[in-house]
Amino acid sequence: MASVPAFLNGEYLPLEDCRVSVLDRGFLFGDGIYELITVYQNKAFYLSQHMGRLQRSMAEIKVVSPYSESDWLSLIEKLIQQSECDDLAIYIQVTRGVAPRDHVFPDATQATVFAMANPLPIVPSKYIENGVELITTNDTRWQRCDVKAISLLANILAKQEAAEADAVEAIMIRDDYALEGSSSNLFLVRDGIVYTHPKDNLILPGITRDFILELLEELGIECKQQRIPKDWLYSSDELWIASSTKELLAATKIDQRVIADGKPGKIWQKTYKLYQQRKM
Repeated sequence: MASVPAFLNGEYLPLEDCRVSVLDRGFLFGDGIYELITVYQNKAFYLSQHMGRLQRSMAEIKVVSPYSESDWLSLIEKLIQQSECDDLAIYIQVTRGVAPRDHVFPDATQATVFAMANPLPIVPSKYIENGVELITTNDTRWQRCDVKAISLLANILAKQEAAEADAVEAIMIRDDYALEGSSSNLFLVRDGIVYTHPKDNLILPGITRDFILELLEELGIECKQQRIPKDWLYSSDELWIASSTKELLAATKIDQRVIADGKPGKIWQKTYKLYQQRKM
């Protein structure tokens, strides 16, 4: 098995040779942010949008970017070149760095930057052909879900709850509204109109979400960004989840209830087809 190319604090090296201090605030507190970029045929997908979100995440947690934009782009390009795969998932993580354990920001510290280029996971064909199953769960995350923070314990517990129910994803419910999945954005189709929660502090501003909105506009399909009542999930015509690695999947069951006729819907089929054409 080929070694995964990685980057750690200015050095390119195999993943298995990476070492981080136990005093790193990412390890002690989850004090950091991350970004995940898909690569198709050796080309990073929507790279400028991902870089913008990375910079915003750092700014929101008050970490000064340790690199210039050109340095970040060079880092990503080198990892692509070092990989033996054409389709990749590049993970970038930035923490506040190494310092004695204290909640207060250290006076002076150097951010820890880690990145790795893993082969892009293949979405199982059965998910595409038959759709996936979802569950709902109470949203116990913090109030800044718009920041792509590495402190993901609530998301992890929700995803595990889904796994134990033989479901692919857990949809977060807050105040009787469906927000998004534990690691995906949510779309719902009702009477020919696509709905998705608006960008605010309660959801991640997904790059794939934005791409899908562009596809829907190109297809001439109306989309409304508004809050989605939980009970709409069970009476919807179609439900979708979207993320960088899952792309766009139709759900055919939620909380063990069949959605519509139990098959991926026609609007999803059109959107998914255009997705596959445009992602290259």
